[in-house]
Amino acid sequence: MRIATWNVNSVRARLPRVTAWLDAVRPDVLCLQETKATDADFPRAEFETLGYRVESFGQPSYHGVAIVSREPLTGVFRGLPDAAPDEDRRLIGGDLRGVRIVGVYVPNGTEVGSERFAAKLRWFGRLRAMLEAATKPGEPLVVCGDFNVAPEERDCHDPDAWRGRILFHPDERRALVQLMDWGLVDLFRLHEEGAGHYTWWDYRGGAFRLGQGLRIDLMLASAALARRCRSVVIDREARKGERPSDHAPVLAEFAEDPGGG
Repeated sequence: MRIATWNVNSVRARLPRVTAWLDAVRPDVLCLQETKATDADFPRAEFETLGYRVESFGQPSYHGVAIVSREPLTGVFRGLPDAAPDEDRRLIGGDLRGVRIVGVYVPNGTEVGSERFAAKLRWFGRLRAMLEAATKPGEPLVVCGDFNVAPEERDCHDPDAWRGRILFHPDERRALVQLMDWGLVDLFRLHEEGAGHYTWWDYRGGAFRLGQGLRIDLMLASAALARRCRSVVIDREARKGERPSDHAPVLAEFAEDPGGG
């Protein structure tokens, strides 16, 4: 099974790029973040033409998540269990071939010390509470998406410059560790130990050309699924060209479960 994640920064604005990538790479599942489209306005027909089904949880202009898959998901759920009706739409999940897939778009936090920053830290705790209530670490699970946190110094092009800022603040990194302590493994680091591998580059200042990025789009999995992970690739090529998203897709490949999952 091949599972990908991509913050597309507007599914309608990037539609030709996303569908071309999907048609060329053909993952079994693609989790999308920052779709910026209501469920009614999601361009599902273009995905269905490629043989994909769409599960969307969107809102106008901001945020929004979706999962497109070659086979139908079962047990689809939307949002954190304790979410208010008007809360930003940032989580969607479902099951495929015995694997629970959860796509997340963690809040940015806006400014260190702000209420939005505090809400970001709480969001990590709420996500862990959801996992504790609904899933066991011994079950096949992947939690993927835009976490808006670079986990380690090797995931940041200039740790000293970023250390106290949004996306690399110690409190954010600690919140991510506490989430992972539930029983999640950073799949990319199973296959690559070196620095210099990023998934997001600011549009400003030629950051992509200069290699000034952060690895904030993550594939986290339970140990049961991590054992089956064969590769994880960051597709930098998808960040090139005209009108790209500021994120690159991340693609993980898993061996099939001998038991049928």
